[in-house]
Amino acid sequence: MTTEYSTTRTSAYTAHITDSLGITVSPAGIQSGSNRLDVDFVIPVYNEEKDLERAVTTLSMYLSGLRDAFGTTLHETHAASFTWNILIADNASTDSTWDIACTLVQRDSAHVRAIRLDRKGRGFALKTAWLTSPARVLAYMDVDLSTGLEHIDSLVGPLLASEADVSLGSRLRADSTTTRSAKREFISRTYNLLLRTYSGARFSDAQCGFKAIRADTFRTLLPALEDNEWFFDTELLLLAQAHGFRLHEVGVRWIEDPHTSVHILDTVLKDLRGMQRVKRSLSQVNFPSTSIRSVERRRDPILRGSLVPIQLLVSVA
Repeated sequence: MTTEYSTTRTSAYTAHITDSLGITVSPAGIQSGSNRLDVDFVIPVYNEEKDLERAVTTLSMYLSGLRDAFGTTLHETHAASFTWNILIADNASTDSTWDIACTLVQRDSAHVRAIRLDRKGRGFALKTAWLTSPARVLAYMDVDLSTGLEHIDSLVGPLLASEADVSLGSRLRADSTTTRSAKREFISRTYNLLLRTYSGARFSDAQCGFKAIRADTFRTLLPALEDNEWFFDTELLLLAQAHGFRLHEVGVRWIEDPHTSVHILDTVLKDLRGMQRVKRSLSQVNFPSTSIRSVERRRDPILRGSLVPIQLLVSVA
């Protein structure tokens, strides 16, 4: 059952979080209205002064029904069927990202909020942003908007309808359409193969920056979520699967951002270490044999163990 948060309780809780974690909240960034919020779309950013305004404007106009997923202005509006907000989570940017975020909040305080953290880490930014949100469903997407916005309804719909607990975009399903380099394609497929063979993952793509989770599910998993960087996504999915939450995958249209700032080798090494840690942690917990389930029933056989010892990969990397 989803936990309800009154405006007063949410404001008090947010104040506690901002005091304890050193968060700056844009002056108009916390809504005072009493309307129920269905979905918060978090955009985590670090030094994204060039892309932030475009991303927030594009997403806002799409959700308002003013433009389609390809940026074309619509003559007839088709607004989202749910209430929504966009939450900018600036994790210690050193450029003008925060100033731009504050301007965007002032321009549309009804739909845009912003928080600034004093430390880096995408996982940390998402944890904090989701903790300060009063929404029933917590979502996020990368600032480059590589994933087609037309998939938003498929992402959040099952969560709002209580048909799933976690929803994730996948670039590796048969119904997905992707445009990216051979190098990134190879790395992604290899990593997700390791997840299936070593960690027993039942999902096809852990790293697509297009995910959503029910607020009550997130708060259940939060105490066990240790990673504050790029492995956060994978850890969230593995824990959700182990606890028996229902996972829903969405095949997506995805176009690679050639200017991504992700350091691939460093991220891969941290991901491998994270896989070791989570497997060790989950092996110490006795889950009911019927606890692992998924909304997706069509799955390839899951291979147990690993084709290549993960310890060897970590040492080589």
